[in-house]
Amino acid sequence: MADFDARDSLIAAGNPFKVTDPEKIPAKRFYDEEYFQLESDAVWNHSWQMATRLENIPNIGDWTEYTILGKSVLVVNTKTGVKAYANHCRHRGVPVAGGKGNEHGNCAKTGFICPFHGWRWNMDGENTFVYGKHLFNQDVLNHEELNLIPVRCETLGGEAYINFDNSAPSLREWMGPIADALDVRNMADMRAEWWYGTVLPSNWKIAMEAFQEGYHVMKTHPQLQHATPVLYNARYGDETGGLGPGIDPQLTTRQHVDQHFRQMELLNEGMAGLIHTKEVEIARSLVDAELPEDPAIGVPMWFGMVQDAISKQLKAAGENVPDLNAVCQSHPVEALQFLFPNHFLLIYFTGMTSYRVRPLTAETCLFEIWSLTHMAPGTETPVPMDPIILPFDSKDFPKIPQQDYSNIPIQQKGMHSPGFEYMRLSKDREGLISNNHRTIDAMIEGRPLSQVAQAVHKLAYNFDGAIIEDLGF
Repeated sequence: MADFDARDSLIAAGNPFKVTDPEKIPAKRFYDEEYFQLESDAVWNHSWQMATRLENIPNIGDWTEYTILGKSVLVVNTKTGVKAYANHCRHRGVPVAGGKGNEHGNCAKTGFICPFHGWRWNMDGENTFVYGKHLFNQDVLNHEELNLIPVRCETLGGEAYINFDNSAPSLREWMGPIADALDVRNMADMRAEWWYGTVLPSNWKIAMEAFQEGYHVMKTHPQLQHATPVLYNARYGDETGGLGPGIDPQLTTRQHVDQHFRQMELLNEGMAGLIHTKEVEIARSLVDAELPEDPAIGVPMWFGMVQDAISKQLKAAGENVPDLNAVCQSHPVEALQFLFPNHFLLIYFTGMTSYRVRPLTAETCLFEIWSLTHMAPGTETPVPMDPIILPFDSKDFPKIPQQDYSNIPIQQKGMHSPGFEYMRLSKDREGLISNNHRTIDAMIEGRPLSQVAQAVHKLAYNFDGAIIEDLGF
């Protein structure tokens, strides 16, 4: 017992702001510099991170640069698959390509050439040329040691992920059941229509937590609350909904359908594509469909009709979309899927909105948004190769991100308020925030990554969920 107590004491000393009460998150986790370094070392050195969408490296030799907290990685499409390498020359450490973040190019003909002294590597990371080789003692030019250092790289859902830890579980072991849910939705065939980015003056977790619950909709996104008040009040307010989630016994089936369709329009407008315009138009054609008068029967029937029509019509147009009614039964998903540590997928019908949040400093982060959809062969729009970087308060963002970004910076300031020691969480609806922090604590404590992966599986389906008392560690 003494040894166990001593170990716990060391762990506590190494993580001074550990979550000890799941409903209270210490404020200093969002700005303390020493904690930020502790967290950064634990999380980003051992987690699978979405590095690039595959349509950004479609050809053999295409490469793109991924950066995280001073580390630079080249992700390359090679003849034998997508590979990744630490982006530094084995001579003096200069980046062999890019060096500024989010750069890209093609190395099929030239390979990678260090801009400092001209050393070269091919797309497989093999050193092919050392200028003035006779000037060196040959024991420092061991061929194997001159090759670029490989970084683990695996693909899922049309995206390449990297992990600096060679002993970590595989990507699919890390993601768990959500990987199959993305497969059956043919995510690998989706393409980005647009890609935005902004630097937020906030800790990366503050930025993410705005999207780990829907409890904020009533005040932050009032247009959605006003469109379907019973839906949100049944989930977060004092009204039960009477007949089930989002069903008001005082409304007719037609009134319910009108409200839900209006919400679809608002999500299309406010997210510029979460529900794609082509899907809205299909749903519009069914607004006046004959339905049972009982809304508990009529409303689910209408959604089933809409999903069936979207699947059939988009398939007929050549898009590789899933059978929505089938996959909703076999592989149901949340409205928002969280892929630990920093990737979100918002899912409604056949399209998705994708978020990625990367820490820059203890109180700044890079927030990126993609709009993903299926496209029929021959109708593909140009691939966005770089994010459109805007100020966080720009009016050029879609309306819903604008509304979210208005809260995040001022919340970060609030973490510094005298007397504000903890965030106080709802045990029922803000559980994902707590569960995420406690998973980070497990990584700081050095828990086996196989245990962390089991918690990651639970977090994926935890949007708007409760605090999970037992995360497995």
